[in-house]
Amino acid sequence: MSRRTALIATATLALGSGLAVLPTQAQAATVVVSNVTDLSNAVKNATPGTVIQVRGGTYRPTATLQSTANGTSSSPVTLTAYGSETVKIDGSSLPAGAWIFKLTADYWNVSNLTFQNSPDSAVVCQSCTGTVWNNIKTIDGGDSGFTLTGDGTVNNTVRNIDSYGNYDAANHGENADGIAVKFGSGTGNLITGARLYNNSDDGIDFWSFSSPVTVEHTWSMGNGVNRWSDSAFAGDGNGYKLGGDGEVVAHVVNNSAAWGNAGNGFTENSNTGALVLNRTTAYANSKWGYYFATSSAKLGKNLAVSNGSGSVNKGSRVTSSGNNWDSGIGTPAFRSTDASTTYNARSSSGTLPATTFLTTGSTTIGATMN
Repeated sequence: MSRRTALIATATLALGSGLAVLPTQAQAATVVVSNVTDLSNAVKNATPGTVIQVRGGTYRPTATLQSTANGTSSSPVTLTAYGSETVKIDGSSLPAGAWIFKLTADYWNVSNLTFQNSPDSAVVCQSCTGTVWNNIKTIDGGDSGFTLTGDGTVNNTVRNIDSYGNYDAANHGENADGIAVKFGSGTGNLITGARLYNNSDDGIDFWSFSSPVTVEHTWSMGNGVNRWSDSAFAGDGNGYKLGGDGEVVAHVVNNSAAWGNAGNGFTENSNTGALVLNRTTAYANSKWGYYFATSSAKLGKNLAVSNGSGSVNKGSRVTSSGNNWDSGIGTPAFRSTDASTTYNARSSSGTLPATTFLTTGSTTIGATMN
């Protein structure tokens, strides 16, 4: 049973010598849901300003939750857990190939929800504008955990997401990323505070997205490792895959880290554009820390240590300064190389957990790990 609490507006009209008060229902409403049917209907029928609060528990929809209902910049639609209750939306009852949540709409705020066990991608935001995703989890799905896609993908913010354990068995792990921003265009998209790990393919993948995306304060680790005993495993395992499919685009990565990935820590992936990487750290990735052989990337104040193929593979068009592979730049010592604290619970505000892992105390080089 859902409970709808509508805001009431009043209008006054002068009628003769008196006043008539005419109540009118405002658009905004709070809807509290506690079962799948009400959740599906609330998502589908939202209007600008609607607040959907989901009571604690595990929800198992039998069809994709989806909406084309727009909010507005001043009155977004909100989808969130009720208070501090724990909400899991589980895709284990969905048909093969289904997503848990598909949004083709503008100005939604989605927070404090876990999307798990999806047959395919967990969350797909298609041609969305002005959405904000905060403190969500997309875990153990059958393709990429969280996806932004389509032309008109503009000014979306993905904040404090955990996306891990995603694996596409049908393709032997070749496609399942933590976050995929693929097959589309649109400016102003930001990923911040993400923790992307143990996915079968890449931590972040920007394949065939033609507009710049900014990433900051993000960790990508342990991706592309065959954790599923797949004898034909095909995951790439890059921490940050910053292009592909012929797009020339200047993505930006600031103050982020990649470690323990089966591929490269950071790679252009054939993107020849003017990528920017500033104060990032690549540690103990199986291939290169930084692979930028064909791009005109600007690499500044980055730190590479103990990567299998070496610190950097950079072409002649790369601008490189202040990195520990550049002449005259030292390699500061890490305070810790024990990554266990990076898996701790996030802070009460949703930010990454405190850690000394890969921190150096330097104010001039490498990720600050916060």
